[in-house]
Amino acid sequence: MNEQETRSNLIYPRLVEAGWKETDGSIIREEIHITKGRLIGNGRREKPKIADYILRYRNRDLAVVEAKARSKHYTEGLMQAKEYADRLNTPYAYATNGEEIYEVNMQEGREGDVAAFPGPQELWERIYGPDEPAPLSVADWKDRLHAVPFEAYGERWQLRYYQQNAISAVINAIAEGQQRILLTLATGTGKTAISFQIIWKLFQARWNLNRDGQRTPRVLFLADRNILANQAYIAFSAFEEEALCRIRPSELRKKGKVPTNRSIFFTIFQTFMSGEEDSPWYTEYDPDFFDFIVIDECHRGGARDESRWREVMEHFEPAVQLGMTATPKRDVNADTYDYFGEPVYVYSLKEGINDGFLTPFRVKKFTTQLDEYQFEPDDVVLDGEIDPKRLYREEDFNRIIEIKEREKYRVQLLMEHLDQRQKTIVFCATQEHAAAVRDLINQMKTLSNDVRYCVRVTANDGDQGEKYLRDFQNDEKHIPTILTTSQKLSTGVDAPEVRNIVLLRKVNSMVEFKQIVGRGTRLYDNKDYFTIYDFVKAYEHFNDPEWDGEPDAPEPPAPGGDGPREPKPYPQPEPPGSAGDDGGDSGYRKRTKVKLADGKYRHLQHMASTSFYEPDTGRLLSAQEFLERLFGDLPGLFTNEQELRRIWSKPDTRRQLLQELEEKGYGHDQLRELQKLTDAEDCDLYDVLSYVAFTADKIKRSTRADKARIHLQEYDPAQQEFLNFVLQQYVEVGVEELDQQKLQSLLKLKYRAIANAKAALGPPATIKRTFDDFQQFLYAG
Repeated sequence: MNEQETRSNLIYPRLVEAGWKETDGSIIREEIHITKGRLIGNGRREKPKIADYILRYRNRDLAVVEAKARSKHYTEGLMQAKEYADRLNTPYAYATNGEEIYEVNMQEGREGDVAAFPGPQELWERIYGPDEPAPLSVADWKDRLHAVPFEAYGERWQLRYYQQNAISAVINAIAEGQQRILLTLATGTGKTAISFQIIWKLFQARWNLNRDGQRTPRVLFLADRNILANQAYIAFSAFEEEALCRIRPSELRKKGKVPTNRSIFFTIFQTFMSGEEDSPWYTEYDPDFFDFIVIDECHRGGARDESRWREVMEHFEPAVQLGMTATPKRDVNADTYDYFGEPVYVYSLKEGINDGFLTPFRVKKFTTQLDEYQFEPDDVVLDGEIDPKRLYREEDFNRIIEIKEREKYRVQLLMEHLDQRQKTIVFCATQEHAAAVRDLINQMKTLSNDVRYCVRVTANDGDQGEKYLRDFQNDEKHIPTILTTSQKLSTGVDAPEVRNIVLLRKVNSMVEFKQIVGRGTRLYDNKDYFTIYDFVKAYEHFNDPEWDGEPDAPEPPAPGGDGPREPKPYPQPEPPGSAGDDGGDSGYRKRTKVKLADGKYRHLQHMASTSFYEPDTGRLLSAQEFLERLFGDLPGLFTNEQELRRIWSKPDTRRQLLQELEEKGYGHDQLRELQKLTDAEDCDLYDVLSYVAFTADKIKRSTRADKARIHLQEYDPAQQEFLNFVLQQYVEVGVEELDQQKLQSLLKLKYRAIANAKAALGPPATIKRTFDDFQQFLYAG
C-alpha cells in the first residue's frame, strides 16, 4: 500500500475503532495545513507543513498523528509528528504505518509503542483528569470556554495554528484567574482577529468577573490611534450590532455622559482622558464596570509608570486586562512586562516568515557624501545661524539644519532604484520634511502623470490625509502610489500591497523600528518580498539582540544605591501620541538653511548595497556573506564543473537546480544581486555558480550566443531563424528565457500565433526538442 491507501484502509479505521468520530464531540481532522510554506521567489513557496490527522475532542486538539506507508518503518514520521505537535501545542503525538503505533507524551517526555490509539475520553482524562462535578471550577471554565467553537464567518476564514495557540493560552490564563495577560505577536499576524475570537468565546460562554455564568461580559477595547479602534470595531461585525459601541469625543460632549447600555466598547486612550473640568470620562464608569479589557499596541504608553494613561488601566483594576503587542518594552521608562508579566504566548517575525504567513524582506543601504555635514566657507547660509565647527549628523537634518540639495540627491537615488509602480511608504523627519519629499518625488516621477501620485499623510493633513490613506490601502486603487509621513503611519496601517519602506529619518527606538518594518510584512498576491530603502543606517538595528526577540530583563539598580538603572541602547521613549498623532511634530520650527556651493551637487557620490533575509537565523546577510554561504551550500548540489554543465544544459534539470537553490534561500532576486557582486550582470547565472564554486572564468551571454550560432547550420532555415531569435532574447534578458515555460510566449512573440509557429517549425514535439537540444551548445566546454 502507498501512504494514501495505508491511511484509508488501516489507520483511519483504527481511529474510528478507538471511538474517534463515533464519540460525541470528537473529530478527526485530516490533512491540516499548519503552515503556508515560506515565500522563496517567483511566486513559489517551500512545501507547507501538513498534519495527516489532528484528533480533536470537546473543541480542543489533543493529538497529532503522522502516517507513513505500510512498507515503511512505523516511526519514519516520528520527528514530523513531534514538530507538528510542538507547533500546535497538542499534548500527544503519534507515528504509525497502520500496523504499529508509536506514542509520545509531549508534556512529560515519555514515549514508546502502544497497541492501539486511545479513545477520546481516555485521552482527555490522561491530559485533564476525570470530569469533576464541582461547578465553575478552573477546569470547568477551561472546558466551557474551549467548548465554544471559533467564529469562522461561515467557514470562509480559518484560524492559523499560532492564532489558536495564542487564543488557548489566553483562555487558560483567564480560567486560572490571571488578571494581567500579555500576548507578543509580530505585526501582521492578526492580533485583532485573535482578540475577537477570545471575546467571542467569553461572550458565548457568559464568562464575567463574577464567574457565575449568568451574564455576558462587558468588554472594553482600548487603542491609542483612531485607525486601530476603527479597524477593531469593523472586525467585530459578527457580533450583533446592538452589542457594539464606538465611543467618540463628539458624542460624549453632545450627550454629556458615557454610554453604558452595550456590551463591547471601542475607544482610544485620548478620548477617555478628555472630559469636562479635568474630570476624565473614564471616571464616570465604576471600576468594576468592565469585565475584560484589551489594550492594543500596549507598548505605546499604556504601561508607562509616568503616563496618565496608566491611570485608566489602574481605575479598572478589577478587570482582566489583555495587552497585545508586537514589540514589548523593557527599559527604565516603560516596562510592559512589569505591568502585564511575561507573555503567555510569543510568535516572532522569523517564525511568521518561515511559516509563510509573513513576507520576507531585503534591505538596500545607501551612503552618500552628505550623510554628515560640516560647513565650508563656499557654502551659503540662507537663513538662521550655522556653527562652523559642528559636525551635523543624521538626527540634525530637517530638524536643526536643512540642505535642499541633500534631500534632492537622496530622492533622486530612491527614484532611480525604486520600481515606481509599487506602493511605498516614506518615513521623514518632520511633517514639513514629508511635504518637501512629497514634492520632490512628484517632480521626479517618470511612470505617472497623476498629480496625486505621491501624497503626504500626517496629522496636519486631517481628513484629506485620511482619505488618501484609505485610497492607498485599497488594493483596487493605484493612486496614490507613494505616501510620505513622519510618525503617523508607523503603526495601524494595514496595507498588504506595500512593497517598499523608505527611511529618510533616524529611528532611535527598536520598538518603532519593528513597527515600521511591519508595514511591509503582510502577504499579497505575487509579493515575494518587500524592500527597505535605508538612508539612515537603520540596518544596525538588525544586529541588536532585541531584533525579533524578547528584550532582556532590565538591569537592577547599582549596588548601594537607588539610582536609575542604565538605559538600554534605544532609550528614547516614543511620543505619547494623540488621535491623529505625528509624534509631537505639530508645527513649523525655524531651521538653519544652507545652500551648497555652485557645482558641488554635480559631484555628489553614493554607495549602495543590498542585504538579504536569512531564514535560519532571522538576521540580515550582506551580499558578501550571502556569497560565502552559497559557496558552502553548492557542494551539496553538484560535485564538479562537468556535472554543473550537464545539469545547466538541459531546461528540466536546470529548473530543478534553481528550485533547490530557491529552497535554500537563493531565489531569483538574490542570484541577480550576486551577479552584480561578482561583476557578472552580462553573464549567465551559470557563470555565477561556476565562479563561486570553482573560480571558473566568467563568459558574457553575448559570447556564449556567438559560439552557439556556429551550430545553427545543423538546423533548417526556419529553425535557424527561430533559434537566432531565442539567442537574442537570451542575451538581452538572461537564462530565464531558455526555460520550457517560456517557449510558448517566445513562439507567440516571434510568430504572433502558435498555429503560425507550427506551420514554420513543425509539430509541438519537434519544436520542444529543437528548443531544448540547442541549449547544450551554449554551455559546451
